[in-house]
Amino acid sequence: MQDYGLALLLILTGAVLALFAYRNLGAARARRLSRLAYFDACRPVFQAVRLGRAATGFPRLAGRFRGHEFDLQAVPETLTFRKLPALWVLVSLPAPMPVGANFNLMIRPTGVESFSGFHRLPEQISIPPGFPEDCAIRTDDIARVPPEHVLRKHLPLFDDPRVKELVISPAGLRITLLAEEADRSRYLFFRDAEMGRSPLPPARITPLLDRLLEMKSDIERHSLNQSGYAA
Repeated sequence: MQDYGLALLLILTGAVLALFAYRNLGAARARRLSRLAYFDACRPVFQAVRLGRAATGFPRLAGRFRGHEFDLQAVPETLTFRKLPALWVLVSLPAPMPVGANFNLMIRPTGVESFSGFHRLPEQISIPPGFPEDCAIRTDDIARVPPEHVLRKHLPLFDDPRVKELVISPAGLRITLLAEEADRSRYLFFRDAEMGRSPLPPARITPLLDRLLEMKSDIERHSLNQSGYAA
């Protein structure tokens, strides 16, 4: 009788473990699919769409918008010293730009932004009047940054608290957006940092695409061989 009870216990334990493993496999598969679909809603915005997949499981999308090539990347940041894990979207306009330096304006930099090369730029620029008070500006050549009046026109970009960063470089332009933060309760109690369960709405990125095109046009209309800042 004892042997029968032990055998039944082992069978039940095995069944519970098998069910647990099955559910975990199902959850992992659902997570992979939801990550891969993160830019699906944005695809109709672009023409000639190409998709890749990063090691994180999130896609990378390239395509043409209003005749210009764009690139979207989703970058999860789950470092534990952040208040909450975050999902960043990098909206890039890769095109040769008539600038002689790399310029990076970041809101509330912490020093650990894994998606950015901000802290590798050697020169800090004093914040001009009227720029966001909580920003920092860095470059690799302070004498060749874009004129201040060109940049000032686009400061309304940062009225959106989700906009984290603006990059201007000889290789193109980029805006970094905070797309999502992990659910506070699930993260605090279960350490669940899963993000990207729902596709990114196209309304989140189309204003940024238009902004980058406008900025590109403005920069190209002005000479960038003079400094608009004082160190």
